[in-house]
Amino acid sequence: MRVKSVNECPGDGQFTDAAIAALQRLGGYATKVVGTILKGWDQKRSPSGYYGDSEAYQRATLPGITRKAKRMPHALVTGGAGFIGSHLTDSLLNDGWQVTVVDDFDSNYSPQIKNENIEAHHEFPGYRLIRVDIRDYKTLTASLDGSYDVIVHLAAKVGVRQSIENPIDYQQVNVLGTQHVLELARTLRVPQFVFASSSSVYGVNRNVPWREDDCGLQPISPYASSKIAGEMMGRVYSYLYGIRFLALRFFTVYGPRQRPDLAIHKFSQLILDRQPIPVYGDGSARRDYTYVGDVVSAIRGAMGYTGSPFEIVNVGNDKPVTVRHLIGLLEEVFEVPAEVVYLAEQPGDVPQTHADISKAARLLGYRCDTPLPVGLRNFALWLRARPDFRKTSCGQLPNRTPSVPSR
Repeated sequence: MRVKSVNECPGDGQFTDAAIAALQRLGGYATKVVGTILKGWDQKRSPSGYYGDSEAYQRATLPGITRKAKRMPHALVTGGAGFIGSHLTDSLLNDGWQVTVVDDFDSNYSPQIKNENIEAHHEFPGYRLIRVDIRDYKTLTASLDGSYDVIVHLAAKVGVRQSIENPIDYQQVNVLGTQHVLELARTLRVPQFVFASSSSVYGVNRNVPWREDDCGLQPISPYASSKIAGEMMGRVYSYLYGIRFLALRFFTVYGPRQRPDLAIHKFSQLILDRQPIPVYGDGSARRDYTYVGDVVSAIRGAMGYTGSPFEIVNVGNDKPVTVRHLIGLLEEVFEVPAEVVYLAEQPGDVPQTHADISKAARLLGYRCDTPLPVGLRNFALWLRARPDFRKTSCGQLPNRTPSVPSR
């Protein structure tokens, strides 16, 4: 004979708050008897057995009876040691999530930067780091066999100009790698999938601000086309396998921990080093700069979204500024004048990015709360706090020009 809980032993066999309250009304003797029975069964089972472990009994309100434990939600974050991913992991761990991070610590920039990003994460018992390349499907699937509530797929090769130089690499990581992660979601029956897309997909579309329902995508780089492919694969997996898929088109994300090869980080270091800033074109190119904290809020909103099975959503600032204006703001933040050298425009660079964020506000409750000057000050504080920021930003990187990405 087996005693069942009010919930008919829904998976952990532990008593709910309602059941405990009912036992309290029956009096101390009933509490003692049932508690003794459960404790005896627990001693015959492993700590992960049907009725929990002895530590759970010690936490219970009544002696010998466990409360039904609240399950910690579990997120799988690819690229979770990087710029955006580490900030998302901060947010999730602080809110009590279990987080499994997949990251291959790509040599595109110093792995030490990623190690610094995640240093505090190892202190959380719910954190797990798996170093694996998403192109290696066999190792990926062998390493991940848990139960996940959501996958946030941030891992990718990013950058417009680099994709023109190495298009095959971008195809393999951003398209094949994304399919591997989608296959993982299918086989593990993960219900929710959030995909990091990019404003680059709009390309040279002049119809601004860009809306998600505008079918006039005009990508002009392998990076942009790889992100469109990821979105379309998500649509297929959503339709065939019932995975809710949200593609978030990020617009030029910046803030603390930004990669050293991106414009704001690179420009800042050149200003501090009194070195000229190379600007492609006349500086009139406009970008919709979006603070990383606001981007994390959008991702969290997408993780909890329960509406339609497939959505594409812009995550931007809706206030684009020119590159010249950006450099002026950096001069104010660092209180150092900048020297600018204007060069010929580069293939793949788009003249403007401008997000319509009304859909994000409607579906995800998104707000871009951080004005660009405030976000730049936060970035500057982080940069100055790094004891080796000059060496990290310049000395350890190849001698290449800064990018002004559309993502």
